[in-house]
Amino acid sequence: MTPVSTEAGSIDAHAHALPPADAPLEKTALETYVPLAKPSLIGLSRNEIAEQLGGIGVAAAQRKMRSQQLWHWMYVRGAREFSEMSSISKDMRAELEKHFTVARPEVVAEQISNDGTRKWLLRLPSGTAGEKAHEVECVYIPETDRGTLCVSSQVGCTLTCSFCHTGTQRLVRNLTPGEIVGQIMVARDRLNDWADRDTANGNRLVTNVVMMGMGEPLYNFEAVRDALLIVSDNEGIGISRRRITLSTSGVVPNIKRTGEEIGVMLAISLHAVRDELRNELVPINKKYPLAELLQACRDYPGASNARRITFEYVMLRGVNDSLEDAKLLVKMLKGIHAKINLIPFNPWPGTRYECSDWDQIEKFSEYVFNAGYSSPVRTPRGRDILAACGQLKSETEKLTARERQALRAMAMTD
Repeated sequence: MTPVSTEAGSIDAHAHALPPADAPLEKTALETYVPLAKPSLIGLSRNEIAEQLGGIGVAAAQRKMRSQQLWHWMYVRGAREFSEMSSISKDMRAELEKHFTVARPEVVAEQISNDGTRKWLLRLPSGTAGEKAHEVECVYIPETDRGTLCVSSQVGCTLTCSFCHTGTQRLVRNLTPGEIVGQIMVARDRLNDWADRDTANGNRLVTNVVMMGMGEPLYNFEAVRDALLIVSDNEGIGISRRRITLSTSGVVPNIKRTGEEIGVMLAISLHAVRDELRNELVPINKKYPLAELLQACRDYPGASNARRITFEYVMLRGVNDSLEDAKLLVKMLKGIHAKINLIPFNPWPGTRYECSDWDQIEKFSEYVFNAGYSSPVRTPRGRDILAACGQLKSETEKLTARERQALRAMAMTD
């Protein structure tokens, strides 16, 4: 295989060839969610909880008060059973137990990295007898001044980004609001991080949430919106919208809606400054090219110096890490309240990409910084347990040999 010279540097002609022109940009979900016979109240709004209570005969005059009680016990105290809800009458607790649960996903496995990062494999409740129980991954990253939880929005992913481990997985289905909120609740359970946590200062361990786990959040917009409104509710889980970041690969029509309907911080999974290369790395670029994506960022509601948009840029050796790429990046972000988050590529089994040399990452970062943009290099966390950015992949959603062959064909040409 003969290296060829490009503007981005010398790359291997076979390993980084563009996908076929007719390769699908998005996957179709294999399943839709089947409601449980005994549903969980987790993930419902107050009004939806009141409607459920009305369905079991709770008087209209009591529904608002009962909904508020349940909300407090679920999202402030972290109750896992109705029997724990001591401010609710015994008869009412028994009635609730007949019809509902406050269940969250089940922890199947926990891995703890050498750096303290924790990865949980979570099993979602199945809807009907015989249905396969699917699994997602969730990652907790402790730091000195914060604790960040990386949350999934889909089982698998709609997209086919060539550098991302999750992108090689099938899209099974979207998660429900309850399954998204449930990941935060599981983390608080495991970390003993609820309102009555026994600590000297009472500070929370989970302070930040990033929608950067498995899936493309903006292809599950309504569920993600409803979940994040619960997570940011001051009378519940109470994580500020400024501490919640939603990352998208560029689903342009829903970017404006994110600002208007959720109001959280926005991150763009960018990774390339030319349409030709981004078509390979992030194939949805063929549907929403860079010009459209950047205009949506310029128009993002609430963007300001205090609420800058983060542009994530994974550093791939000989692919997108040249000084020319850095210059084009600075040029294309002109007029956008932006910061650039440089991500050393995290390898995973079977990938054809390599991480940029550290010297090259520093040169890239220095140029961007000197041009007036914050350009931190994200410290890789949890690499030893495949918990780092781009490495999440549920072990239960393995591809068949034929599916792996089809994905390889999408990612390269002979």
